Parts: sequence; C-alpha cells; structure tokens
Amino acid sequence: MNTPRPAPGPPPSGSGSGSGAEAPSGPEAGPAVKAAPGPGSVRRDDADRRREDSPPGPRVRRFWAVRRIPAAILAAVVLGGAGLLLYDIAAVRAERSAMAWRRSLADELATRHLDDTWVIVGAAVAMALGLWLLVLAATPGLRAVLPMRREHQDVRAGLDREAAGLALRDRAMEVSGVRSVRVKTGRRKVAVRAVSHFRELDEVRGDLETVLAAGIDELGLARPPALTVRVARPPRKG
Repeated sequence: MNTPRPAPGPPPSGSGSGSGAEAPSGPEAGPAVKAAPGPGSVRRDDADRRREDSPPGPRVRRFWAVRRIPAAILAAVVLGGAGLLLYDIAAVRAERSAMAWRRSLADELATRHLDDTWVIVGAAVAMALGLWLLVLAATPGLRAVLPMRREHQDVRAGLDREAAGLALRDRAMEVSGVRSVRVKTGRRKVAVRAVSHFRELDEVRGDLETVLAAGIDELGLARPPALTVRVARPPRKG
C-alpha cells in the first residue's frame, strides 16, 4: 500500500537559493536593475568624475613670448639712429659742417607749425609705434600654445593648438558615419565641421559631441575650450 507524500512547502527563510529558487516580487522585492549605459556615456561620466575628483592645482598662466624680432628691429633702429647722430655731432665738434639731413631737419622743425600736416602725420606714426611697443610689453603672446594643467608646482607644459586640433580630428574620424572633419581650435572655442554620408545627422552629432568632449578632457588643458559641432551631408554631384 502506497503512503501519500506531503506536498512540498516553501523553503525556509534562512536557506540559500538553489537552482530552482524564484526571485521575490511585490513591494518586498529589491531595487530594479538599471540597464548599463552605452560606451559614450561611460566615457563622459568617467571624464566628469576625474574632473570633479582631481584636486585644484596651482593657477596656470599663459606663456610669455620672447619677441626676438620686434626687439631686434627696435634695437637696430635705435642703434643706427643714435650712431648716425653721434657721428654728426662729433663731426661738428671737429669743425666740420653738419650733415645735410640734420640741417634740413632743424630748419623744418624751426619753420613748421604744430598744425602742419606732416607734423601731425609724424606724431601719429610715433604714437602708433609707441602703443604697439606697450601692447607687446604688456601682453604674454604665444597664442598658438595652450597651457596645460599643472600637476606639479615646478613643471609647466603647453600644447600647440594645431596638435590639439589634429588629435581631436583623429578622434572624430573614429565615429561611424563621419566622412571628413575640419577642426578649428582656438583658445576659448573648438569649432568642428563634419560631413556624414550615412546615419542620421542627430545621431552623428551626438556621438561627435560625446567623443570630442572626452577628447578635450584628455588633452589636459588648464582652460578647456567650449565645443561646437556641426554636421552636414556631402554636396550632391551634378
């Protein structure tokens, strides 16, 4: 005679989950699992996290240009004029006649009035040259070199704007659907013009913005420039 077997009851609360265990449902269930983000969003999140976690470094200033060419031109002009004037003064002291240009200049300065056209033109030229020299002395120059972040106090680094544009162009060419890219890198702005021969333009633009934003962050610039991206179709033939 067969004895009936009892129906299997629910597993005890302390037992581990076996191969046939069911996940709990209802209000007691745990939080839902979110879908993993795409590679572009992961790359941008990593870049933002590195920027936020990195401690603020020392203040970075632009590189100052040596300006050898303006300094050499000014030195040559001053040296030539001073040498010629000293030679003429020495010749006059040696009882020789002064040079014709100095006699003519002295006569013109003695006879011409301040409202004369040539006097005004000469004063304007002298003022423009003086302002140009003051601007050169007060501005750093080297606009083609972008200062990079300083990780150490005694180390300064800079990146050429052309090299930065080439690096960003190579990153942009890796995006699917991009046929050609033109990158114009400035000190405060990076303008990207791309030509896409397939895929939707909005999708290509979004991928370019993600990839190039991560690329700008990886350049390590002290002042990351703003990014503008434009995508168009290639012109039709005929």
